[in-house]
Amino acid sequence: MNIAARCAVSFHYTLTDDEGAVLDSSRGNEPLEYLHGAGNIVPGLESAMEGRAPGDAFKVSIAPEQGYGVRVDALVQQMPRNMFEGMPEPQVGMQFQAESNMGPVMVTVIAVDESTVTLDGNHALAGATLHFEVEVVSVREASVEEVLHGHTHGPGGHHH
Repeated sequence: MNIAARCAVSFHYTLTDDEGAVLDSSRGNEPLEYLHGAGNIVPGLESAMEGRAPGDAFKVSIAPEQGYGVRVDALVQQMPRNMFEGMPEPQVGMQFQAESNMGPVMVTVIAVDESTVTLDGNHALAGATLHFEVEVVSVREASVEEVLHGHTHGPGGHHH
């Protein structure tokens, strides 16, 4: 069976940056499983998976626009440090969920000084070209329940 909409796909991957440093990998763990066509993985990788079959192995580079997006400067904001009173001491690299006018968003502390805390709402890989090495492990028709829920349900059904 080839990968198409409403297929449950499992695959191994290794993600590297432009210099070849490994950013993430499923190797040594269970393969990643997703519902094709449901937007469960970055758009560029999902497009590259289309039509593939179990056993296919390939490399693909995904531009930021088809990955985690381009960096948006407006998502970097300085906040008064006193807004963090009663919370753990803000430190560079801390991540937490903040409320925005478009709902909850994950932010990362990128700078701290005496009076301000600088937060970045961009995904950590925004602006990066993603280099994937992929091996398709299995492809099956998704269940009606999986299609309705918009994601796969591994062994034993859904767990949400």
